[in-house]
Amino acid sequence: MRLKFLTLIAAASLLGACASDTEETSGGQGSGAAAPTTSSSAGATQESAIQGPTPGTQEHLTVNVGDRVFFDTDKSDLTADSREVLEKVAVWMNSYPVATVTIEGHADERGTREYNLALGERRANSVSDYLAALGVNPNRLQTVSFGKEQPAVLGSNEEAWAQNRRGVFKVN
Repeated sequence: MRLKFLTLIAAASLLGACASDTEETSGGQGSGAAAPTTSSSAGATQESAIQGPTPGTQEHLTVNVGDRVFFDTDKSDLTADSREVLEKVAVWMNSYPVATVTIEGHADERGTREYNLALGERRANSVSDYLAALGVNPNRLQTVSFGKEQPAVLGSNEEAWAQNRRGVFKVN
């Protein structure tokens, strides 16, 4: 009985010591400093969600304008939809005169590697030429062809091929 009583006293003392340490820590500067940081970072997250992407960045271009145009099979001619997107891209680029863009030309999986690299190059150049005609300084535009090497969508059907015949804008 006496052993149980001593064990109970020892346990109560340990619990009492733990409780007072916790109170001191939570009442000290540790939690006071942590609370504003948590509130501050939550506020920053909410603020950036409200503000949206940073102007002049890849994300800003993608969200507000679009970062790609699509082509018909075996074509490098711009469609009406592509020209509409490119007009918005030109306005965006002229709003951010220090931004430079690499235009990637892509093709679907049909055809030889060499043929698709040449087709991707023609597509990238077509986009670049149209942007230059809209007043974008050509020195701010670079082109590269990936041909069929970097498909956006895997598949051997018309839906996949249509998504892979594209020109993509990458802000440098």
